[in-house]
Amino acid sequence: MKDYKKSMLERRNFVNVIFFICCWLSVLINMFVLFSVMYSLLKRGLHGINLHIFFHDTRELGLRNAISGSLILTFASVVISTPISVLTATFFVEYQEFQLSIKILRFVNDVLLSTPSVIVGLFVYTLLVLNTTFSGFAGILALSVVAIPMITRSAEDILRMVPTVLKESVIALGVPKWRSITMVSYRSVKTGLVTAVFLATARIMGESAPLLFTSAKNNFLSFNLNNAIETLPVTIFENAMQPYQELQRLAWSAALLITFSVLAINISARFVFRDRDH
Repeated sequence: MKDYKKSMLERRNFVNVIFFICCWLSVLINMFVLFSVMYSLLKRGLHGINLHIFFHDTRELGLRNAISGSLILTFASVVISTPISVLTATFFVEYQEFQLSIKILRFVNDVLLSTPSVIVGLFVYTLLVLNTTFSGFAGILALSVVAIPMITRSAEDILRMVPTVLKESVIALGVPKWRSITMVSYRSVKTGLVTAVFLATARIMGESAPLLFTSAKNNFLSFNLNNAIETLPVTIFENAMQPYQELQRLAWSAALLITFSVLAINISARFVFRDRDH
């Protein structure tokens, strides 16, 4: 009996060691891939970062028009998609009496979430661009369609973390349900909701496929959403395939800007909301 217990203990320890080693190997592989990407971006794109790219357009080997276009389209898309997504997630969580509608809408949201972004771009192209022209409005619509299911899914999971007892105790005091949701549920998970929005922002900021069919390319600085607007992802896509080193260098610089912009936004948001919560 003792020998059996000893052998079982040795076997468990051996399996634990193997599992621990596999976990560490996974972490090392993940970190290796991450640092390899960061190293390539820094090596190929850092020497192209200078004041020239911030004050000149792509026709002059700058990124001014692409940076401004990305900021405009991303900001507008987030402003449009965030309230729609949060309210949809609230409906899923707080209004369980509409089970049939919730099941249908959740299924539609899951389908949109798994739909490739190039399909979204093609849909907006057929719906809007064919009847008008390439424009910033079409790009905003495409990015909003990409962001809405992402924020909705994350916001739904986050809102479910609010204790039911807390919500019921507020309603028992005679507070209307809409006020309970806005004053209790949203405030309790505000950090999570903001994180979900930033994750969606990071996703759509690097999307190129929808913008190729919608906002297209513009070598000049433009703030008119009725016209084509240049963006950083489209600049990367266009210039990375060119045979000229100057254009390839510009593409790497644009990729470096996107990567570190997303990283800076996420890190700063975490620090700001961590300080507020504590």
